[in-house]
Amino acid sequence: MRRHNFKKLKIWQDGMDLVDDTYALIIDFPREEKFNLSSQLARCAVSIPSNIAEGTSKSTDKHFNKYLEDSLGSSFEWETQLIVAFRQGFISKQRYDALETKIQQLQKMISGFQGRLTL
Repeated sequence: MRRHNFKKLKIWQDGMDLVDDTYALIIDFPREEKFNLSSQLARCAVSIPSNIAEGTSKSTDKHFNKYLEDSLGSSFEWETQLIVAFRQGFISKQRYDALETKIQQLQKMISGFQGRLTL
């Protein structure tokens, strides 16, 4: 396996964009959510590109794939938390729809990248 430069991977770049979107999103959440949903959304968002980056340091595609699995898991966790935020009225339908589309596209990209690894 050749090692990837994580900064050049589109999945990492889009993950970093999601981190930016997340911090912009949670700034408007109610104050009492600071250590609850806001914190969980931020941790999940940061976990997505972090796991991709960490995975690129591994010596085999099989090991890299494990980190991609973790990244994908965090993306589904993030999507669930987005749904909670919408259902609680913390975000508008328009913002929810845009972010849901973004996370689902990222999930497809991570899955597609996994499919190209030689395990």
